[in-house]
Amino acid sequence: MTTAQHLATIDLLRYRAFPAGPERSGPVGSGPGFHVGELATSEEFWEDDGTRRELVEEQFEAERDGLTALLTARWGPPDELSLWSVLERSMEGEEIPEPWSTLSCHTPRVTLWRAEGRWIGVGVSQWDKELPFQLLAVITDVDLP
Repeated sequence: MTTAQHLATIDLLRYRAFPAGPERSGPVGSGPGFHVGELATSEEFWEDDGTRRELVEEQFEAERDGLTALLTARWGPPDELSLWSVLERSMEGEEIPEPWSTLSCHTPRVTLWRAEGRWIGVGVSQWDKELPFQLLAVITDVDLP
């Protein structure tokens, strides 16, 4: 997908109603108060010696940074949220609302803007070192934990 397609997906999700319960439609997972869209997904790294994984990680971070620059032009400087402490609190038993609970398991940080009553964020996700990277868009009215 191109950056223009990523922006179009973000705009589509910004105006889509949130469902009453969890649901999945293709690359978009939704629930009460949120949508998480997979903008891009890499290959897996089962046979990689680490070289390809590092290059792909850099590519996904560059895509995120390019998207961040365009969204910053729209909404101004973003907030940077590290989700590490959210994951720690969840592991200690604190109930963390979605989408933040699940995001904290695989997305170390999210770049966020507040626009029209919703949080709009982008981040790079990877569940484990052998699994693909994903460029994610998050649209939610659930406040930050």
